[in-house]
Amino acid sequence: MTRTPAPADTCAPAPTTRPAASAVPASAAVPRAGSLPQPTAAQDPTQTSAPAQAQPQAQAQAQAQAASPETTPGSASAPAPAPAPAPAPETGRAARQTPTAHAPTTSSQPTAASEPTAAPHPTPAPGPGPNPNPGVWETLVTSALLGTDRRTPPGGERGSAGAYALLDAVAAQTVRRRAGLRPARAARRPEPAPEDPRPPLPAAAARRLTTLLSDRPGTAGGGRRGSAPDLMELLPQWLATANARGFAAPPHALPALLDAARGRTDLRPAALRFAGPRALWLARLNPDWRFALRASAASGDVPVPPGSGAAQRVRRLWDEGLFAERVGLLSSLRARDPADARALLASTWATERAEDRLMFLDSLRTGLEPGDEPFLEQALTDRSRNVRATAAELLTALPHSALAARMGARAATCVSLDRSLTPPAIVVEPPYECDAAMERDGVVARPPAGRGERSWWFGQLAEAAPLATWSVRLAGRTPEEIVALAVSEGWQSELHAAWCRAAVRQRDGAWARALLGAPTAPEAGGPGAVSLAERAKLLGTLGPGERAEWVAGFIATHGLSEAFQLLGVCAVPWAVPLGRAVVDALDIARDAGSYPWSFSGVMGLAERCLDPADAGRLDGLLAIPDESEDASPGAGGYWAEAFQRLVTTLRLRAAMTEELRAG
Repeated sequence: MTRTPAPADTCAPAPTTRPAASAVPASAAVPRAGSLPQPTAAQDPTQTSAPAQAQPQAQAQAQAQAASPETTPGSASAPAPAPAPAPAPETGRAARQTPTAHAPTTSSQPTAASEPTAAPHPTPAPGPGPNPNPGVWETLVTSALLGTDRRTPPGGERGSAGAYALLDAVAAQTVRRRAGLRPARAARRPEPAPEDPRPPLPAAAARRLTTLLSDRPGTAGGGRRGSAPDLMELLPQWLATANARGFAAPPHALPALLDAARGRTDLRPAALRFAGPRALWLARLNPDWRFALRASAASGDVPVPPGSGAAQRVRRLWDEGLFAERVGLLSSLRARDPADARALLASTWATERAEDRLMFLDSLRTGLEPGDEPFLEQALTDRSRNVRATAAELLTALPHSALAARMGARAATCVSLDRSLTPPAIVVEPPYECDAAMERDGVVARPPAGRGERSWWFGQLAEAAPLATWSVRLAGRTPEEIVALAVSEGWQSELHAAWCRAAVRQRDGAWARALLGAPTAPEAGGPGAVSLAERAKLLGTLGPGERAEWVAGFIATHGLSEAFQLLGVCAVPWAVPLGRAVVDALDIARDAGSYPWSFSGVMGLAERCLDPADAGRLDGLLAIPDESEDASPGAGGYWAEAFQRLVTTLRLRAAMTEELRAG
């Protein structure tokens, strides 16, 4: 369609053709008085201007002012009519029909040299992208980022007026980008959420859950926690109790529960178990919650397909599933039938990636049994060093394995009993070399920086040897008697540290007790424990009651300064002796006049781990004590506030338990 006057209709007003703004140099563009500069054709991806070289700027402005709105078209040989004065910017369909710089059409009518007849510009169909001419949008964005003074947009100007014009152009371009989007094909509706057969929460417990999830961590003014309990720290305990009672999560609370689990990895196992199958359904619809799919699979919650054809479905999931799903399937199958799980893993072992083999092998830690030994022995020749090391570690956790026997024989040659000394003492002679057989069995030949080779090799041998080796080697002595023996030439710390690691790996309570020693011993932690971390690991091999009793004795003798790690391995709620020991130690610290912040970690543990029934015993500690002359200023008030928070938290925990019992 060519925009030229229609000669047959002499009564209709002449169709005007306003010169495109981009046909005039941008530096000479003159906006209408009282208005901001309008977006030019360069800002419109659907407009293309006529060549500016065809007509000087002054002539175009003169024609625009000399034209009359009543001008009618003349004969067919008349020149094209001039545009109307100061026309408004063209919009809509008219704007899309603006003459462009495409090749002009040939016509029998003569046209002015300054106004070439343009070929019709086809309106492009909206494409799948947001903008048919992405360069325009990038130009506007660049101007907005750098400023109109540094990067003036096409057809714009510097100064505040240019900034307003840029915003107008961006707004218009945004509308064009949105209008140019094609509607996408409707996606398939998601499957309905699965049913949760568990009983619903009691109403009071559901309200409590909403309160716990809406709490946000914060402190009172000046960095003080105040006397209000930290509700988010109570959420793990609430979830544990709700899971023990078998309740289902309220559907409206699932998004907040998944958000909380996303921010705290320690919450994920309990939160996902409580959320149930609907949480996994939601996780498939929201990328922010995809961790639930991975965590559920990695935790072994992938169900083994029941019914006929289960073997084929297991095989298909193992061959085609995601890595996390495969790990979960292996864990679930191993809990039911360890032999089938090993056979499934062995069927694809040679084709798995090294990092995948390592993760699959690590999943065998749970339920490790003698039947795993042949597969682990085969893994000792794996081409991955990490896989070989993990296989050797798992074999040493089986005291009767062939590798453990080999390591015990090597370690026994390095340790002897010197009966010529009074009393007899242990003599250590570390190995002189690390041969290929030792490396195959998991001994790392190269020591870390600052460690001697021989002591490094000896520590690995003593750690991997079965603990029963030492009673045979040292004249049938008991673990307590062996630990009490002196070790010559400064090898005691190295040997005892290796025994500690062996006791933890082999879950040997007798050796753990011997290495821990009496909790009231003058040396903190007994003769065999070399660090707080080692003592905490050794305590993990004991039963809950024995563990709490040992830590209570330790606190009564050594106070709370070194007890934080030890308290962390004790069962919740704390046993009565342990709870009393902690409260008494806090009372002693308050009477000493120090600030409670030094014991904030222990106080936080007490809020979560003390038996709620002990709240009544703490009422006497709520009063502000008289401060002595050497006490820290204001310490009594801080202690009263801390004890008030402790009592409030304990009573809140008691109320939470009662609400969950109501169901």
